[in-house]
Amino acid sequence: MLTVNKIIAQGRGLAPALRKRASSVELGWDTRQKSRFDAVDSAGRQLAVFLPRGTVARGGDVLVVEDGSLVLVQAAPQPLLVVRACAEHGSPLDLLRATYHLANRHVALEIAADHLKLEPDHVLAEMLRSMHLTVTEERQGFEPEGGAYAAAAHGAGHDHGHTHGHGHVHTTPTAPAHGKPVPVSVAAAPAPHVHGPGCGHDHGEHKH
Repeated sequence: MLTVNKIIAQGRGLAPALRKRASSVELGWDTRQKSRFDAVDSAGRQLAVFLPRGTVARGGDVLVVEDGSLVLVQAAPQPLLVVRACAEHGSPLDLLRATYHLANRHVALEIAADHLKLEPDHVLAEMLRSMHLTVTEERQGFEPEGGAYAAAAHGAGHDHGHTHGHGHVHTTPTAPAHGKPVPVSVAAAPAPHVHGPGCGHDHGEHKH
């Protein structure tokens, strides 16, 4: 059995040729949260992984084996609930609302622009359907959010030193000059999409 005690986040700094020659290992989310586990790579080698405590392996990370060889980590497909806004009468705001409620329940959650992923839970599935969201059961890789500090530690932080170029300006408040407050422009938030009496949607006939 070969020992692994080093991980390179997203293989940063490795030449593409080295990544291409690396073997791979598929690991579910439960395993990738652990700092110590056994695995078998695509070359059939038994691996004993001993990483620093608190390390979370993500798809795209590279394990460094004691003999100097590399193993690419892949997120193994697993049962998940995939949540999307209703294509017929939903809106992206519905997903934001769902994210808020799931976060309040400390649910491990993968967030994308047009869907959410979470581990199967029939109670949460019913709650989400009652919010007029479409919930399907699928097998996919799972990469839930790790929190801002975890992302920074993993080297996944987003660099905000660039120009957005979206046609708007982010105004940062500064200290008042000569006792006069500095005005700050705030864009008005869009009105929420409301489901209820008078909304014009026939919810009794709509099934998710």
